[in-house]
Amino acid sequence: MGLAVFLAVGTVNAQDTATLPSAPTPSASLKTLPYAPVAATAGPLPLSLDDAVERGFQHNLQILLAKQNQLAVHGGFLSAGNALLPNLNAVARTQTTQINLEAMGFKPATLAEFGFVGNFPSIVKVDTTTIELTMDQALFNAQAYYLFRAAQKAERGAELTTLNARGQLVLGVGTYYLRALADASQIENARALEKADEVVLHQATESHDAGVGTNLDVLRARVQLQTQQQALINAENTWAKDKIALNRLIGLPADQEIQLTDTAPYAEYATLPLADALTLAYERRKDLLNLQSQIDIADQTRKAVKAERYPVLSFGGYYGVVGETHGMYHGSFVAQGTLKVPIFQEGQIRGESEVAVAQLMALRQQVASLKVTIEQQIRAAMLDVQSSNELVKVARSNVDLATEALQDATDRFAAGVDDNLPVVQAQATLADAQSRLVQTLYQYNQAKLQLARNTGVVETQYKVYLGR
Repeated sequence: MGLAVFLAVGTVNAQDTATLPSAPTPSASLKTLPYAPVAATAGPLPLSLDDAVERGFQHNLQILLAKQNQLAVHGGFLSAGNALLPNLNAVARTQTTQINLEAMGFKPATLAEFGFVGNFPSIVKVDTTTIELTMDQALFNAQAYYLFRAAQKAERGAELTTLNARGQLVLGVGTYYLRALADASQIENARALEKADEVVLHQATESHDAGVGTNLDVLRARVQLQTQQQALINAENTWAKDKIALNRLIGLPADQEIQLTDTAPYAEYATLPLADALTLAYERRKDLLNLQSQIDIADQTRKAVKAERYPVLSFGGYYGVVGETHGMYHGSFVAQGTLKVPIFQEGQIRGESEVAVAQLMALRQQVASLKVTIEQQIRAAMLDVQSSNELVKVARSNVDLATEALQDATDRFAAGVDDNLPVVQAQATLADAQSRLVQTLYQYNQAKLQLARNTGVVETQYKVYLGR
């Protein structure tokens, strides 16, 4: 039974180790499983990225389940260690026994044949009391020792599983927080453009009423205003849904209003050389370390299977007193050594050995494959960081140019030099440029978070990577 448990540990704890999310969307398992959300507070709740991460650590179900798994594995470790420790028990019992001597063959006629003459009661009542201290100790049990070593390795694996879940949570919370900041920027831009469209519509209406403008200018300005109003509605709807997802991830009620206190960061990050990043990932990636821990477990389990062929030497016995209750007592003891030698269990042992070897080989193959995957993920993340940073710079320049173009077109229309068609076109260009800037800034920050995740340091250095 113990072997089966440790052989199964690798399957349970090695989940989600082969791949990590490379897309901007966080893992669905972390996205939908918070635990024990707190009650909603009156008014908006100020929420920084650090606050969001800390709330996730406290309330996300995946984190709590990982901690409970640690407790369960620690319990298995204590149970495995107990097989190597002395086992002491104190036993005290008292009993009253009623014996029918005639029913047991002690009849007067039978006793007379042996020369016994006299009267004796046929039913006897005896009260006895026994107090014992029992002890047993395994002197040599190789299988129990290797199972104990496997349990030690399993504790480390459970700890790494918890750390891996924390890293995944930080990536998810950071992604949704950055997305919410992008939504807020989109809303702010949409409102500013809506006000500008209202001004253009007002100017077009006044020009038409004064007889110097056309009805087409008014219609064009009204269509542009309504188009911008639609964009604002869509931006507010997107923000509301992303806010619910963020609340859900960190254990807040869906209807809890939040106020993001951080702003979208922008800081150029000098990425590590690829060789240094790979070295860091091989040292810090919890999924890789967890797989290596599972290899240690499987190796100790294989040794435990092999040790089933070894003899088991143990010592046990007891010492106590026994006697008639309220009468005379005398000491009693037993001291015995036991040597147990397996003779015919080859089929079972070979079967368990093949399972253990197969488990060990599979884990080694997974480690080799994961190292290749890690290099692929780091290379891709570095490319994303580099390209998205360049996109941010271009997008900022485009916003400046589009703003200048809109101002020129607006001045020409206000002076009566041109109609409002160039104004509408310039507004659309500016709206697109602002939207692209918001999206590229989000992609840049998310790419840096993903790079931190791929190198295994996101849970401790996400602030550094974001430049906060």
